[in-house]
Amino acid sequence: MRAYLDNGATTMAAPEVVKVVNEYFTDKYGNASSLHRLGQEAKEALENSREIIAKAINAEPKEIIFTSGGSESDNLAIKGAAYANKDGGNHIITTKIEHHAVENSFESLEKEGFKVTWLNVDKEGFVELEQLKKEITAKTILVSIIHANNEIGTVQDIEKIGRICKEKKVLFHTDAVQSFTKVPIDVKKMNIDLASFSAHKLHGPKGIGALYVKKGTKIKKMIDGGHQENELRAGTENIPGIAGFAKAVELVNEAELKKTAELRDYFVEKVLKEIPETILNGSRTKRLCNNASITFKYIEGEALLLRLDDKGISVSTGSACSSTELKPSHVLTAIGLPAAIAHGTTRFTLSRYTTKEELDYTFNVLKEEVAELRKMSPLWRK
Repeated sequence: MRAYLDNGATTMAAPEVVKVVNEYFTDKYGNASSLHRLGQEAKEALENSREIIAKAINAEPKEIIFTSGGSESDNLAIKGAAYANKDGGNHIITTKIEHHAVENSFESLEKEGFKVTWLNVDKEGFVELEQLKKEITAKTILVSIIHANNEIGTVQDIEKIGRICKEKKVLFHTDAVQSFTKVPIDVKKMNIDLASFSAHKLHGPKGIGALYVKKGTKIKKMIDGGHQENELRAGTENIPGIAGFAKAVELVNEAELKKTAELRDYFVEKVLKEIPETILNGSRTKRLCNNASITFKYIEGEALLLRLDDKGISVSTGSACSSTELKPSHVLTAIGLPAAIAHGTTRFTLSRYTTKEELDYTFNVLKEEVAELRKMSPLWRK
């Protein structure tokens, strides 16, 4: 039996999405900038897709900019906003639990002379709002806080954070790559100026993302060339990917999200109850419906991952982007886990295609493999 439980890294493209993508690769393959019929078919698909994604977050279609994925969206939002608004100040704020695309963008800007404040989080991964208020100064031009953490699944109170930023008159960006379509997003109600999205986290194609840019927000484009994407992102649009992205958004079903959350809770409760010395990381209630980040004390997560993989079970030791590194996750250390304990963390992320049978199989293998690894652990014997 196989069980794919690494949907936080990427998801299987839905069959309906594959059908749409193939259509725009083979039948409707025109360039959206061309004036002939095939070009105008592509242009129509582009604008229809923009409307679908805009509607999902209560935005205007012209406020959606298509990119190559979440990382490009984060870079364009953060660096673009910092460069475009540096006359108003050089202070930017983020958290200690951001995705590497945000974290590394801030580190890059820091090397260029921008002053960065790294906000603390509590043991569940929530931003300390009072610290945010105190850290914003007259020189602050941008705040970037992840909506739902890619490793531990904690969902921030973006509406409160957005309200603080609006009151302080600073731009607010959120990385919503993991949360988009899983958690309600209303950019107007939440006072969001910039938001990043990616298709492959929600059964869409890889290599396509989007950035919401609130009308009137100043950002500097990162790619020079043609006039595409409201002059903010040059290059021929990836119409197959864009159409597939929109289709994936249309397929989202509230009943399936609820079912995913119920299966996650079933799995978490079983693991915590029957496998000793385990910890659920992040918030128990305010978390992504598909995320279960669990630390198994006194073992190495990499060893557990490989043993599970041998039995046909795909998981991650943290975020997919850091799973090959030996140092402990910056997210887990930020929430207070000691390095020795953090190394025993495994991330299980479900999808609409996950079944109870797969979770039962995973649990049975997990219980056996954790026990075997602990027999070899000197820390467990102590």
